[in-house]
Amino acid sequence: MRNFRIEADSMGQLEVPAHALYAAQTQRAIINFPVSGTPMPKAFIKALILVKYAAAKANGKLALLPEKMADAICQAADDLLASNFHQHFPVDVFQTGSGTSSNMNANEVLATLANKVYPTKVDANDHVNFGQSSNDTIPTSIHVSAAIELNEKLLPALTHLRDVTRRKAIQVDKYVKTGRTHLMDAMPVRMSQSLNAWAEQINLNISRLTAIQPQLQTLAQGGTAVGTGINADPNFAEFFAKALSQKSGIEFAPAQNFFTHIGSQDIAVALSGQLKATAVSIMKIANDLRWMNSGPLAGLGEIELEALQPGSSIMPGKVNPVIPESACMAAAQVIGNDTTITIAGQSGNFELNVMLPVIAKNLLESIELLANISQLLGDKAIKTFVVKDDKLTEVLARNPILVTALNPIIGYAKAAEIAKLAYKQGRPIIEVAQENTNLSIEELERLLDPTALTQGGVQN
Repeated sequence: MRNFRIEADSMGQLEVPAHALYAAQTQRAIINFPVSGTPMPKAFIKALILVKYAAAKANGKLALLPEKMADAICQAADDLLASNFHQHFPVDVFQTGSGTSSNMNANEVLATLANKVYPTKVDANDHVNFGQSSNDTIPTSIHVSAAIELNEKLLPALTHLRDVTRRKAIQVDKYVKTGRTHLMDAMPVRMSQSLNAWAEQINLNISRLTAIQPQLQTLAQGGTAVGTGINADPNFAEFFAKALSQKSGIEFAPAQNFFTHIGSQDIAVALSGQLKATAVSIMKIANDLRWMNSGPLAGLGEIELEALQPGSSIMPGKVNPVIPESACMAAAQVIGNDTTITIAGQSGNFELNVMLPVIAKNLLESIELLANISQLLGDKAIKTFVVKDDKLTEVLARNPILVTALNPIIGYAKAAEIAKLAYKQGRPIIEVAQENTNLSIEELERLLDPTALTQGGVQN
């Protein structure tokens, strides 16, 4: 038996693997783009299949396709979504900039499956792609895939990280630690204040991401080739958005201006910018955890992260902060992805952006990385770390910066003199202050109480 079959398109005939659900145009893309070996993300392909489902539904409702043919295409889409569909979509990310190869890949696969149940020929271009163009379908699929992943994965993961951090803050509220600015000793803070600052960083990122959802849920579909809607029914966009909303559970709407959504990718760029901001927050939190955990003897040693695996192949007993390190690398990748998306977003030449596939790939990768690492950072680092109270107390007692609380009483210059003397002699600040002011030990104990100092204000 031959392991290939002959398929034809407008450019002629070529061999296609016998078992493949796709046809000639997909095969040409496989031949033309042996670039990375990386196909389009699964989340993008899922969205593309959903787009084709909604388009068939709309065309059936508008009587632009026979109702049973539209049903056959929808059934093919459902069958794909219920299977390991990614194997049928091998086209490389680095393909034609409009994503036409991926669009035709979907059209061909769905046509093949629909032809198994529909009595007459279902054509990839004339039927599955009816009223559509790659130029509106691929931008639509970018928005749909990002909207689904944001709604179902990233926002829940960030909410989980925020809530875990807030709960941990309540648990560690009694602990007071040395604050640090410029990585140098500063006034004390409660451990809960540090954690609640992290939680609010994540909460602000949630707010910013939520704010962009209404824009992300507006779609280019209906603009077809250049935004004019050529070959699409005037009501197609509305029918399509309604069908997609019902199928996905997310409220989508046609773009107010199809030309904007096809000629630019500004919304994707804006979303990527917010993902970058989230990555920056994640990296800050992860690095704070690494510093606080450092040591345990020669570092800060303020907390002890959960031991998850041996830390060295040569140094026995070494344990490293592997989850925060993983978080930092994921954050770095997201920041890099944003640079790619920014450059790609500038390639909106006249009526079409021509870097759509790489925007989709990087945007979805960033969402996935942030969703996964947020869950891990919450569950395997923040939730489980142990506070080393003895180390916190020891360092606080020797912190000369506590003298800041005496500024209103003895003045900045005198306080600086006492702090420098305490540094030089390596003695507790309270002892040096007692010797160099008229304040009693009882008054100094009250004024320099680290816990009271975390509440701000002038100590009277």
